[in-house]
Amino acid sequence: MIRVLSYSIISPLGETVGQNYRALLAGRSALAPYDNWHGVPDRFVASLFSREQREKLAVNGYSRFESLAIRAIEDALSRADVDIRSPRTLFVLSTTKANVEELGPTEARDGAYLAPGSTARKIAGYFGMTNDPVVVCNACISGVTAQLLADRMIESGYCDHAVVCGIDCQSLFEVAVFQSFKSLSPEDCRPFDIERRGLNLGEAASAVIFGRCDDGKDGAGQWKLVKGCLDNDAYHLSAPSPDGAGTLAVISGTLDGWDRDDLAVVSAHGTATMFNDQMESVALERASLSSVPVSALKGYYGHTFGAAGVLEAVLVMRALDDGCILPVRGFDEIGVSGRISISNREGRTDKSSFLKIISGFGGCNGALLYSKALAKTAGSGAAVKKNPQTVHSVRLTDSSLSIDGRNIPVEQSGKAMLTWIYRTMLTDWPKFYKMDVFNRLVYVASQLLVREENAAVPDVNRALVFFNRSSTIVSDRKHISTICGGDGFFPSPSLAIFTLPNITAGEVAIRNGYRGETSFYILDERNERLMGNIVDATFSCSDVSSMITGWVDCSAEDTFEADIRILTI
Repeated sequence: MIRVLSYSIISPLGETVGQNYRALLAGRSALAPYDNWHGVPDRFVASLFSREQREKLAVNGYSRFESLAIRAIEDALSRADVDIRSPRTLFVLSTTKANVEELGPTEARDGAYLAPGSTARKIAGYFGMTNDPVVVCNACISGVTAQLLADRMIESGYCDHAVVCGIDCQSLFEVAVFQSFKSLSPEDCRPFDIERRGLNLGEAASAVIFGRCDDGKDGAGQWKLVKGCLDNDAYHLSAPSPDGAGTLAVISGTLDGWDRDDLAVVSAHGTATMFNDQMESVALERASLSSVPVSALKGYYGHTFGAAGVLEAVLVMRALDDGCILPVRGFDEIGVSGRISISNREGRTDKSSFLKIISGFGGCNGALLYSKALAKTAGSGAAVKKNPQTVHSVRLTDSSLSIDGRNIPVEQSGKAMLTWIYRTMLTDWPKFYKMDVFNRLVYVASQLLVREENAAVPDVNRALVFFNRSSTIVSDRKHISTICGGDGFFPSPSLAIFTLPNITAGEVAIRNGYRGETSFYILDERNERLMGNIVDATFSCSDVSSMITGWVDCSAEDTFEADIRILTI
């Protein structure tokens, strides 16, 4: 359990938490329709910064994305007594695509693009941070994953403070991804409503600064992150499990031992898409939370991706400080089968605990429990140090393969070698041929591990925790070529899905039925100490008993490396 020292929000609705909160109380939204935006043929609705806001928030020498993150962190730091330059302060950046709007279809056409890890290092450099930053790139649940990582790293003793910043900017890249899935609504989104037609996009930055609960201060009356859980439903890369199993599992794990009657509200993902809202309603009913009010904020901000899990948690904290349950803008008539308590009118409460739930592409799900009713001695307790052992290891490069240190002769090289290994050693998952080269790399390396293990009964709760530097650069450039070329605007869903790095973990989870947590972290460079600390903290602060983890990087079609292992305790 860790405590919240300060927080911030910068969005099209305002540059402070207060401005944003007052806008919501007034029923204001930044959502607006966009026609023929940058050549996009169909109307969509989004919450985007105005030109005047962008100019005001700009920091000289930094991209739009970097400037927005800097402004949000500056605001949060102004109210927190934290030594940002201390080696005991961790910086975690939550984002799906970072500086992708600066990326071109070829390196020669890149603008100010930096890989996500390098972008995070540049932001850290502005503040003089000395530690290597961590980028959480876990699709829609990135913000929740980032907050849980902060909790784990502090509880495990690797840092005393953590600065978490959730942020995404919208560009032609992201719009084309969701246009390819036909999931964008041409009108304001309507979470959980019978007339909902899809999601709206949004851009924002929100920062939270965390500290220990045992630093000599009581923390009474302060918000605490009590507990959290992540998992994978192992169902589908882009659709949630209809029975809500994944979300139900993270709710149950997070609320284990907690009185549900103490909850003031559930902060739902509420994307206003047909399948997500239905799944969440079913999961909430199955979790015996039908009577707890549901909050959903996409009707004000749209889907802010990497910022969503942070921004929405901050706004619920601010509202509950005022005894307020925020209304669900756009909701009128229930359009889901699960019994939930939802309203478009402001509610009142004297309770001070809430549950944040979220889900995303790749089958990932997350939940966090926040409360300010607890003193520093309550909660989940200190991390229990564990000693995971390597069971099997695989190192696969564009020209070599070794398993448990044994060199395995291979034919060909690069992408063709991956196909050769699959045909020669695996051959049981035809979806392999639909994967991009990065997913083929991770899939082949992981399945070689699983084959070597040859377990009679697979560990269905196994976690998948991967690291890299290049994110999904190969598929990103291919995706850009479909929307920036001379033949028009033709984004492909089969290509767009591979622009999210955590999809690699989703593929492995589905293939093997793994329902443990799946997380993807991006670093500026390979850092074994930091990677080891994150893995150790994951084991120490969760029920994970086995994990596939390691470095998986693919910078070009024929340039890649996977260095992964199975760990067990």
